[in-house]
This record gives sequence, structure tokens and C-alpha cells, in this order.
Amino acid sequence: MSAFDDETQVEFFEEPETLESPRRRRRMRPQRPGGPRRPSPPPPGAVALARLAGLVALAIAVVVGLVFWVGSCQGKSKHDEYASYMNKLLPLARDSAQAGTSFANALGSAKLTLAGLQSKLELWSRQEQQDYSDALRLRPPGPLQAAHQEALATFQLRAIGLTGLADELGRAGSKSSTEVANALAGQAQILSASDLVWANLFHLPARETLTSVGVKGVIPPPSQIVENPEVITAESFGIVYERLKATNTGGKPPSGLHGSMLVSTEAVSGSSTTPLSPSTHTTVDVSPNLEFRVTFTDSGNFQEVKVPVKLTVSVFGKSVLDKTQTVSSILSKHTTTVSFGNLDLPTTAFGANASVRVEIEKVPGETRLDNNTATYPVFFSLPSGG
Repeated sequence: MSAFDDETQVEFFEEPETLESPRRRRRMRPQRPGGPRRPSPPPPGAVALARLAGLVALAIAVVVGLVFWVGSCQGKSKHDEYASYMNKLLPLARDSAQAGTSFANALGSAKLTLAGLQSKLELWSRQEQQDYSDALRLRPPGPLQAAHQEALATFQLRAIGLTGLADELGRAGSKSSTEVANALAGQAQILSASDLVWANLFHLPARETLTSVGVKGVIPPPSQIVENPEVITAESFGIVYERLKATNTGGKPPSGLHGSMLVSTEAVSGSSTTPLSPSTHTTVDVSPNLEFRVTFTDSGNFQEVKVPVKLTVSVFGKSVLDKTQTVSSILSKHTTTVSFGNLDLPTTAFGANASVRVEIEKVPGETRLDNNTATYPVFFSLPSGG
């Protein structure tokens, strides 16, 4: 190996001084006697900065609390505003609907007269106008303004409809009964329309608004003036008008033929129907749903009202069951059926000589009574397997 090779080998393995790490070696400070050194004091202003940060955090907490408190107060105020409006509208809605109940009751009254009904209709119309005036003074919350206008329209329609009915009765003298009945039914449709307005244009939108604004526990009041649509049909008004014309004679029944005719009596239990015969004994199976159905006809020339129908069950000639049903009205030559159910027959009625007596009681002016009563001999027994 040459000297040149030796030099080369040395140069390859020995790192030149220029490649040494330029990092300065850390000097080890001598440990001071007397234990660990104390922490350095914070830099100037650090304490003030910490206090400021604490105050800012406290201020944020206070602001957030105020926001929630104000929101809670606003929610309560909103609830009270909607509740106050609905509570003030509620008695007006009830008062308006009450006119319909009074109207239906009056139509079924045996003492009602043509002039009396006309006067009552005018009174109910003024009642609706007063409800409208009172509702006009209410101040609904902003989102309920449109619905409130429909509530006002409801009261207006009812006042118009009731006035129209009174006016038609005032013009009835020159018209036939059919014309009067049709005219009254037409006016009464305004009352039905008012129910639709309240239900679909006030009540439903008001409920949706309460939901959308987040108000709970507040319910819009219902208001329905026509509870039974059958009361305001042309047929129903025809019956009423005929009766009112008949009572226009000072409360006395008009001269002519009055009366009722008993058609049939049947014992009905479930799907089984057994006609009763006045001449032969009929076996009647007694079950919890047993009922007697009595059919009769207005055999006179006038409408009759408040017609009592009486059923009596006797055992060996002694009455053990008495029931009475009242037919509110029946037109001349029309037929109706009355049902007697919930029969609580005593045990003595079973297997004994029993009878069922039916009587269509006398109406004012009736003179013939032999065709409105019948007595049926029967044997009461338990059904097979009972």
C-alpha cells in the first residue's frame, strides 16, 4: 500500500472540522444552595389581563341569562295575548250557537204560533248582531287578524239567515205551503253556510296559527248553529208550517178530521220479527235486546204534534210494565213507528197468561177512538238453549 493510499483512507474516515455541529453546547448552571428556585413573577400586565378575561366571561354569562329570561317573558306574554283573545271570543261563540238550539226547540213546541216564531226569529237575529258588535271590539293578535274577520262574517251570516226566515214567514200568507217550506229551507242554508265559515275559515286556521307561533294550551272555541240538518229541510219546514197554520185558530184545533190509526205491533229480537195478533196467543222469546215496535198512521186531515203512544204488559190482568213514548209530530196520512226497548219483565211474566196492550192516545179534536188501541195475548218464554 502506498503512502497515497494511507492518506486517502485517513481522509475518508476522519470528519473534517468544518462538518462539526454548529450548535452551542448548553452550559450547566450550578445549582443554587437552599432548595428549588422560586417561580418567576408574571410579566407586568398579566394579572390585569386575567381579571379582564374573567369579567368578560361573567358579562357574557349575564347577557346569555338575560336573553333567556327575556325570551321566557316574551313567550309567556304571547301565550297570555292569544289566551285573552280566545277567552273573550268564547262566550260570543256560545251565545251565537245557542240561537240555533233555541230555534230547534221552538220548532218542536206544541204551543208555538206563526206570529210567535216570527218574533223569536227576529229576536235571535238581533242576538247575532250583538255578538257581531261585541266581536268587532276585540283586538286579536296580528297573526289571527284574517281568522277573526271570518268569525265576524259568521255572526253576520247568522243574523242575515234568521232575519230571512222571519221575513219569509211574514210573506207566507200569499203562498202555498210548499212554496213557504222551500223558501224557508233556502234561507236556512245561510245558517249552514255560517257553520262552514266558522269551522273551515276561523277554527282551523286559528289552530294552525297557534301551532305555528308555538302557543300551547289555547284552543279556539267551536260554534255550530245547526246541530241537526234535518230540522232545516223543506220537508221539516213543511210539517212545521202546516202545524202553525192549524194553531193559528187561537190554540183550538181546526175543525175537521183528527185522529190516529194503529197499524201493527211486532216483537223484535235481533233479526227475528214476530207480529202480534189481537185474536190468538203469540209466543215471544225474551232476550236482552227484545223490543216492541208499534206502527200507526195519522188518519186525520191535519198534522198532529206531541202524540203519546203507550205500551202496557199485564199478567193475569195486573199491569207489570208501563212505558210511554211521544211522537213529536206526524203529517196527515203519514205513518211512523215507535220502538219500546229495555224491557225489564218480572219473572212472573214467563209461562203465564200475559198480554200486551198498545194505545195511541187521543189527540185534540179526535172523536173516533176504536182504531187506535189493541190488546195482544202473548206467552213470554226464554229462547231455545237459554
